[in-house]
Amino acid sequence: MLSDAEWEALRLSALVGVGATALVMPPAIVLGRVLAVASFRGKALVETVLLLPLVLPPVVTGYGLLVLFGRRGPLGPALAAIGLPVVFTWRACVIASAVMAFPLAYRACRTAFEAVDQRIPGVARTLGASRLDAFLTVTLSMARGGVVAAAVLAFARSVGEFGATIVLAGNVEGETRTLPVAVFQEIQSSGSDGVWRLAALCAVLAAGALVASEVLARRARR
Repeated sequence: MLSDAEWEALRLSALVGVGATALVMPPAIVLGRVLAVASFRGKALVETVLLLPLVLPPVVTGYGLLVLFGRRGPLGPALAAIGLPVVFTWRACVIASAVMAFPLAYRACRTAFEAVDQRIPGVARTLGASRLDAFLTVTLSMARGGVVAAAVLAFARSVGEFGATIVLAGNVEGETRTLPVAVFQEIQSSGSDGVWRLAALCAVLAAGALVASEVLARRARR
C-alpha cells in the first residue's frame, strides 16, 4: 500500500500533468499550424528555439527558468507582488513541466497539420468561411488525431519531468514533490522498497498515457 506522502506525490503529478498540458497545447497548436504552412526567412532558427528544451539538459533549462522567475529575475518580483510567486511552489512544477513538454507537443501538432490537404480549407474559404472558421471546422478537425496524441504525449512528458522541476521547484513535500522527485528522495534517504513502488506508479502513468494516446488517435481518425 502507498503511504500518504506517496499518494500526495501521485496526486500532485497528475495535477501538474493536466496543468502543463493545458498550458502547452494552445501555443503548440497555433505554432504548429503556422510553421506547418508558412515559409519565411529565419524559420529554421525559430524552430530551433522552439525545440531547444528537447535537446538541452533539463537542469540547464531549469536554471534558465530559475533566472527568469527568481527573485532577481525579470518576472519573479512582478509575479510575487501580485501574490503569484513561482519558485519552490506548485506553479514552478507546472511551468517546468510545460516547458519540457512543449517541443513534443509542438512537433506532433506540426506533423498533423502538415498532413492536412491545404486545398480543403481553401475550398471552405471560397464558400464563405472566415479564416478562423476554416481552421476550427476543417483544418483542426482533420488534424485532430495528431493534436490529441500531442496532448497525451505532453501529459506523459509532464508527469515524468524531473531535472528542470528539481531546479525550479525544489523538493517540498506536499507542494512540489512530484513522483519523479519522490523517487529521487527515496533513493537518497531510504531503501529500494519505496523506490520500486514509486517507479511502478511512474511506469503505470506513462504507459496509461501512451495507450490512451493511441486509442484516442484511432477514434479521432474514424
